[in-house]
Amino acid sequence: MLDYAAFPQQRQALIREILQQNGRVVCADLARQMAVSEHTIRRDLHELSKEGLCKKVYGGAVLPLPDAGSFTHRKEQDHAVKALIAQRCASLINSNSCIFIDAGTTNLALARALPADLALTVVTNAPDIAAVLLAHPRAEVIMLGGQMQKSTGGCVGQSAIQQVRGMLFDQAFIGGCAMSPEAGLTGFDYADCEFKKVAIEQSNQVIVGLTAEKIPAVARFKIAECHALSLLVVEKKLDKALLSAFEAEDLTLITV
Repeated sequence: MLDYAAFPQQRQALIREILQQNGRVVCADLARQMAVSEHTIRRDLHELSKEGLCKKVYGGAVLPLPDAGSFTHRKEQDHAVKALIAQRCASLINSNSCIFIDAGTTNLALARALPADLALTVVTNAPDIAAVLLAHPRAEVIMLGGQMQKSTGGCVGQSAIQQVRGMLFDQAFIGGCAMSPEAGLTGFDYADCEFKKVAIEQSNQVIVGLTAEKIPAVARFKIAECHALSLLVVEKKLDKALLSAFEAEDLTLITV
């Protein structure tokens, strides 16, 4: 067996391989696997993070997620998977409730998936979502105003935040760019992430639907720890150990 304590290059090569395979590494697990100290592993992760190969998080590291591009570009991707996640999210909504639907392409699919006989009030910061819901026969639609972001397809900033602070939601469907058990839900745009935080505060139940390429990964700005969310709706193809790690963070999972 290779003495990993004596060969840092081979140690870091193995860490890279595990990161590429699993999307995340845990310091304690790596230390046991390679018979070195957790301090040594943390030092390795620090070196790899300087190369841009990972992002350090509490207890380990995850793969960095590249910026996914504009909202218009993302709308053209993964239609079938987003529709499947959206349909499961829609099944969680009770009649006569007041919900918030955040900007995002999966949440746009959710707006399209709402049953025609479901009576509810929907608040959104996304014009695309509001436009879809105008055709819904039993949905009252409230559109938030403010600065419009092309990257997210939604309104953010103080105007939208002040409006949300005056509302209470039964459920909020929040979007995100990346998520991991260690870092929670994260995003690339600071103003958008600050807006999402307020929407979460105003909601009894917070539901996040994400496609597999966003998990596990981390973006620049924190939105919420896992325990601050209620439900995560994800693809069942994700690694079982990863799903268990989310559940260990007091987060309920629904796989589709």
